[in-house]
Amino acid sequence: MFDKRNRWIVNGVMAIAAFAFLALLFVPFITAFQSGNAGRPGASPSASPGASPAAQQAELADQARGYELVLQREPDNQTALRGLLETRIRQGDVQGAIEPLEKLARLNPDQSDYTVLLAQARQRVGDREGAAQAYRSILDTQPGNVNALQGFVDLMLEEQRPEAAVSLLQDTLRTADETNGVAPGSVDVASVQLLLGRVYAQQGRTQEAIALYDQSMQQNALDFRPVLGKAIVLQTAGRTEEARPLFDSAAALAPAQYKDQINQLAAGGTQAEAADPSLNAAPSAAPTGVTPLPSPEPSPESSPAAQSSPSSPSRVTGNP
Repeated sequence: MFDKRNRWIVNGVMAIAAFAFLALLFVPFITAFQSGNAGRPGASPSASPGASPAAQQAELADQARGYELVLQREPDNQTALRGLLETRIRQGDVQGAIEPLEKLARLNPDQSDYTVLLAQARQRVGDREGAAQAYRSILDTQPGNVNALQGFVDLMLEEQRPEAAVSLLQDTLRTADETNGVAPGSVDVASVQLLLGRVYAQQGRTQEAIALYDQSMQQNALDFRPVLGKAIVLQTAGRTEEARPLFDSAAALAPAQYKDQINQLAAGGTQAEAADPSLNAAPSAAPTGVTPLPSPEPSPESSPAAQSSPSSPSRVTGNP
């Protein structure tokens, strides 16, 4: 029986190690702006690295005012909108980033990354319904959009609605063949399975997670991700002997850049510093060239470290 103690152990470990592993599950994450902003004046705002924090903030404020002046004359100038968005994010002003994001999402309906980032920003400032509407607007036309699915699932989990998250992912899998028949490749079944397996694991539904990973392993024999997902679930459930050969198999199948992280996880490296820093959280959706939204400071009660301590999972943001 999966007791309460095991449940928070899984949540805590997932939040540090498995959530970090989400970057491995959904690579590449964002592909918009393939041309980038390089070479465009003011396209990559940044404060002088040698300046004091106060001076850097003053410089960023000046940059923001400059972009705002341009936008007063040209409200749809996308270079200025991207510059203002970048500056607001560097300032840590998530609320201020919402307006340029709304305009960029409207001006680029074919680039869902802006809408995902807009949903994340709304969620950060407490507008959960606005975030849900943004995710739905993507999934209405792109039901297999993994970034939107991940974000919407995370929102539901944050709202303590795990069954709604499970239902969304199960429905996506159930209609995948039909959807892919109309638009081939629009639903990545393996990635959706991995996301559902992570939700099962977080909810203590270990056997369902394992069964789903087994199914994915049979369907995708050369994909290291379900192998690693199952290994992490077994490890967090204390079944280390069963997990060890799976970690070895995942490392053998994985691209070279992921082998060290997998080996660290196999060795029980669940501390944040045990994995590559870039994998310590699920990446925020951000078009290439745009700084991801700053992470909010976790409360002591909700932090994975606090949940994992003897005295004491995301948001999705972790996985398998």
